[in-house]
Amino acid sequence: MSQIKRILVTGGAGFLGSHLCERLVAAGHDVICLDNFFTSQKQNIHHLLDAHNFELIRHDVTEPILLEVDEIYNLACPASPVHYQHNPIKTTKVSVSGALNMLGLAKRVGARILQASTSEVYGDPDIHPQPEGYRGNVSTTGPRACYDEGKRCAETLFFDYYRQHGVDIRVVRIFNTYGPRMHPYDGRVVSNFILQAIADEDITLYGDGSQTRSFCYCQDLLDGVMAMMNNGDGFVGPVNIGNPGEFTIRQLAEMVVELTGSKSKLVHLPLPEDDPTQRQPDITLAKEKLGWQPKVALREGLETTIAYFKSLDLSHYLKPTDHTLH
Repeated sequence: MSQIKRILVTGGAGFLGSHLCERLVAAGHDVICLDNFFTSQKQNIHHLLDAHNFELIRHDVTEPILLEVDEIYNLACPASPVHYQHNPIKTTKVSVSGALNMLGLAKRVGARILQASTSEVYGDPDIHPQPEGYRGNVSTTGPRACYDEGKRCAETLFFDYYRQHGVDIRVVRIFNTYGPRMHPYDGRVVSNFILQAIADEDITLYGDGSQTRSFCYCQDLLDGVMAMMNNGDGFVGPVNIGNPGEFTIRQLAEMVVELTGSKSKLVHLPLPEDDPTQRQPDITLAKEKLGWQPKVALREGLETTIAYFKSLDLSHYLKPTDHTLH
């Protein structure tokens, strides 16, 4: 490594944040993990606490903080519907006020800053697969708007700071991601299905199960995110980071049942409001600009993730909300 950097990771104790902190610590950088522990778990970064180049700060990004850093990965935000809909006003504040605080910090210290945006900026898309130039089909008034519009506004702020103040930004749009350290009670489809299958419980499909998602393994995803942060050719994004392999929710459920050897049956519940019917990234730009594409097939990634969930003592995990999906 040519240069040791001081790197701030907001949401650093979360699913993706903890894997990112682990990589950055292993590379020798001085890493500051900032988290308020609403949906994250201290277990995720416990093994890093004794590292000389790792520091943990309990802090909420909606409040300003003064630090001296070279790079900022802004990952802080509840990212599953059951969590971000629990307190929708706070979710919007995290996306908007959090972006403002981190951009202000980046501006003050001259740091490069990466925004973890989301495929949800595309809403329920009428273009498939979704390229970065597609402007989306998003409800401003629905139950998912706190997250969708919060992330859209954060992108706006990033580009305004880039144009008005010359802040060195990077914007990635993350598609469905899974892997070890997912919160067992995050209400996402992969973790729900695995927990239900391990327990031989009915697996709940919303709607008829024909809606599609594209699932990217966490380590593949971070390869793309870090390639974007370290990209030096002036490309600031936004860029889609996700796996273009498209599966129906029913196919995912059937694969989880097979891999767990479960006796679970598939049952159907009503489709939630504003739930996208299709989600698949067009990663042409990521291939061209970053030389990145995912490598881990869904079956392979699920095997690792299932092994992780089987190893958990669920009594050690709090349910952040009382939503029925838990």
